[in-house]
Amino acid sequence: VQLQASGGGLVQPGGSLTLSCTASGNIVTINRVAWYRQTPASQRELVAAIDSEGRTSTFIDGKGRFTISRDNAKNTVYLLISSLKPEDTAVYYCNQNINDGSGNYAYWGQGTLVTVSS
Repeated sequence: VQLQASGGGLVQPGGSLTLSCTASGNIVTINRVAWYRQTPASQRELVAAIDSEGRTSTFIDGKGRFTISRDNAKNTVYLLISSLKPEDTAVYYCNQNINDGSGNYAYWGQGTLVTVSS
C-alpha cells in the first residue's frame, strides 16, 4: 500500500487550498484517515480525522477553517483549508488506517508543503 499526497503550494493569506491523499495497492478497506501537520519548530500535530462512516473531528482551533472529507470510491481523502494564515505554513501529512487483507496498518503519505505568504 502506498499513499500519495498532493495539493500543497504557495498561497496568499486568506486563500484556500485543498490537499488530497490517495491510497493505492492491496486495499480491502480504509478505516480512519487523518491529516497532520508539522513545522521545523514543532512536533507533528493532528489537524482533522474522518472515520469509515464519514464522521469528522477537528483537533486544532481552526474556527471551521479545516474540512476533511473522503471519496471511498477513489480511495482518496481531502483536506480543505480556508482563510489561510501564515501560521498554517507547514508540511501536511496524511495517515490512513488500511486493511490490506492481512490486518490493519497505519500508512503515511510523503507530506505536502503548504506555504502561506504574501
